[in-house]
Amino acid sequence: MGTSNEGFTILLFLSSLFSVSLISEAADTITTVQFITENETIVSAGGGFELGFFSPGSSKNRYLGMWYQKITTRTVVWVANRETPITDASGVLKVVDPGILVLYNGSGNIVWSSNTSRSVHNPVAQLLESGNFVLRNANDDNPENFLWQSFDYPSDTLLPGMKLGKNLLVGLDRHLSSWKSEDDPAQGDYTFGMNTHGYPQLITDNVTTVMYRTGPWNGLSFSGTQNLKHNPIYEFYFVFNREEVYYGYELLNHSVVSRLVLNPNGILYRRTWVHRKQDWIIYNTSPADTCDNYGSCGAYGSCDIGNSPMCGCLDKFVPRYPKDWDMGDWSNGCMRRTPLACHEGEGFQKYSRVKLPDTQKSWFNETMTLEECGKMCSENCSCMAYANLDIRGGGTGCLLWFGDLIDIREFHTGGQDIFVRMAASELANGKRRDRIIIILALTIGMLLLCPSLTLFVWKKKQRQLKKKVLLELNSRRNNTDESQREDLQLPVLELTTIEKATDNFSINNKLGQGGFGPVYKGRLEDGQEIAIKRLSRISRQGIDEFKNEVICIAKLQHRNLVKLLGCCTQGEERMLIYEFMPNKSLDSFIFGLALS
Repeated sequence: MGTSNEGFTILLFLSSLFSVSLISEAADTITTVQFITENETIVSAGGGFELGFFSPGSSKNRYLGMWYQKITTRTVVWVANRETPITDASGVLKVVDPGILVLYNGSGNIVWSSNTSRSVHNPVAQLLESGNFVLRNANDDNPENFLWQSFDYPSDTLLPGMKLGKNLLVGLDRHLSSWKSEDDPAQGDYTFGMNTHGYPQLITDNVTTVMYRTGPWNGLSFSGTQNLKHNPIYEFYFVFNREEVYYGYELLNHSVVSRLVLNPNGILYRRTWVHRKQDWIIYNTSPADTCDNYGSCGAYGSCDIGNSPMCGCLDKFVPRYPKDWDMGDWSNGCMRRTPLACHEGEGFQKYSRVKLPDTQKSWFNETMTLEECGKMCSENCSCMAYANLDIRGGGTGCLLWFGDLIDIREFHTGGQDIFVRMAASELANGKRRDRIIIILALTIGMLLLCPSLTLFVWKKKQRQLKKKVLLELNSRRNNTDESQREDLQLPVLELTTIEKATDNFSINNKLGQGGFGPVYKGRLEDGQEIAIKRLSRISRQGIDEFKNEVICIAKLQHRNLVKLLGCCTQGEERMLIYEFMPNKSLDSFIFGLALS
């Protein structure tokens, strides 16, 4: 055995010397006469990826892996011998007939190999610019005819163009699996892949327990992934047919480097390389918050990260164990306030903007309408809820749930509608309550509306009446003022002129008070002093008596009578304007008697 191993080692050594020159001729490809040994690598044609041996973190173990060639920080995206490291620098990768990749250690033992169901006469291994390491016939580069490809066996990283899902014909399952640690790329505790029990959905689990769930695809995105939105970095897609079901993405700008990674703690990170910072930045994560943790609020519980506490029961449901619920233990979830009995009259309650519950116990049909879906569910007592499969264009398809509804969360925007089965009495009470609310609203509305309309009409009539009265009064006043000017045949002074002459009837200018009213002293703009006799508004003397008195005084001219200069009958004012005479004169005395 020792002699055999020594011979094999010598053979590999001699072959490796020859392989150096051959690899330099075809930097991205190896053939059956070429090896990759320690300190040798192959690089994809565009320089995007490099494949060779490396040691992760502080480990001294050697692995065959692939990393970004142009990024200064070595970032490994695929590892071949994850579970069987080489303990020294003696690894050799070779292509052997009939078309298999084989990784040997220094002892000549196979530590890892690819598989194939076909054989070819001239196999080659090539590292593509996409990061896919493929085994093919040297004369056939059709992807459909690849003998083997690394894209079918991901490690912890999903690259653009990779399929995360299952080939339903051959049973190939492409899923991510976390590293155990930064120093150990062996499969860790978590996997992220397509679950095909019921309607497909992506799930993160740790062998037996579901940790995170995207929800089913609804035509636009996964029902529970608010962070999966159209963006300038990548576009995503979901394919589901008889042959395969998978999720994938493509970069919109090939100068951008972005990858999806499942870390050792079971968290999915989308990271993007920023050349300016020479570092990876986090673009988004899943789970994004505590409500993304699977089944946080138990069956029929609903999680809302904006509430405190975050867990609540769906409407018409109550906590299964109230004491535990109040203490923050929501794991047992909720139950219907009124149990189902599979009686006629049972129906469905609509809940909107939710992450659809776990679909592992579901049935689906892609062509049924929502009405047909609801009818089918109502006819099966085991059917607990239904929803549209695709929400685009008003909704198509049918998705039915059987068993408890688990892992529901509420969104303030987005999400979709689900219809949950309810007892007949719950629906009747709801309808009766709705009718009562509508009747009360209409009654209160009428009670408030009638007085409002009455008050509005009354106020409108009052405004119209007031307007009419004012128009008539103004017209009458204008006519009266004009007729008075014509009848009196005296100069008529404007009210503003008199107000200015008396300093607005200042108390300092008041000369006295008689039965007629007060008398004021004033001075016109030309300097003439005047005395103004102002008819009191409580005086019984009307306009006719006032007019007669003015005419009478105006016609009488006596040197012992004070001269009447004019009058003012503007608005409700009745004033006589006299020539002012000094105090203690005979004129003043006669003045006081003349019109008092």
